Amino acid sequence: MAKHYQRIMLKLSGEALGKEGWLFDHDKIDEVAAVLKQAVDMGVQLGIVIGGGNLWRGRLGGAAGMDAVTADQMGMLGTVMNCLCMKDALTRQGVPARVMTAFDMPRIAETYRRDLAVEYMKKGEVVLFAGGLGHPFFTTDSAVALRAAEIAADAIFLAKNIDGVYSSDPRQDANAVLIKDLSYDEALKKDLKVMDQTALLICRDQKVPFIRVFGLDCPDNILKVLSGDEMGSLVHP
Repeated sequence: MAKHYQRIMLKLSGEALGKEGWLFDHDKIDEVAAVLKQAVDMGVQLGIVIGGGNLWRGRLGGAAGMDAVTADQMGMLGTVMNCLCMKDALTRQGVPARVMTAFDMPRIAETYRRDLAVEYMKKGEVVLFAGGLGHPFFTTDSAVALRAAEIAADAIFLAKNIDGVYSSDPRQDANAVLIKDLSYDEALKKDLKVMDQTALLICRDQKVPFIRVFGLDCPDNILKVLSGDEMGSLVHP
């Protein structure tokens, strides 16, 4: 299997790792961890952000009346739980991994430092970036974009519960069309929900090489994309 990348930032959907979108599907998590082991064995340096949608979906539903800062802090903690769960799965696969958080939790994880994160990845460790950016009002998408820029990732892989970028939400619109190729500016102008607007602006302005959006329904898709498969959608400068 050919290696096309040295260092990537992988965003995993929390919902895609849950049972019917909620909590933890441990079989699926172990399956993803086994795939990530193969990626590490290929020599790919992996940074990972996991969304928290399987545990907390922001200020929606019954939480709509919550204080926004408190609600977002709960979401950040959800991403820490997901990263700890994936770290455990990776460790059981024999893959060295560590969680770095955007805020201080010294008994649970290391506080994020760019230089250390890069050093760990160069040593073959998987680094899981937890806690978003550590501040309310910023999504995990923004964390993915900023960390990718900071560590000079070759690409961002968005492994989602939808298999690409569509003209509208395919879960709600039967006429939604998959868009295979688009620029950062097109995605921003058309508000296509690739990532949130702040994240896309970071990718564009900090010249992140590209984003590949694909489905996590089959975890092996990660390896296929690493080998050059053009599945899903490509978003680029």
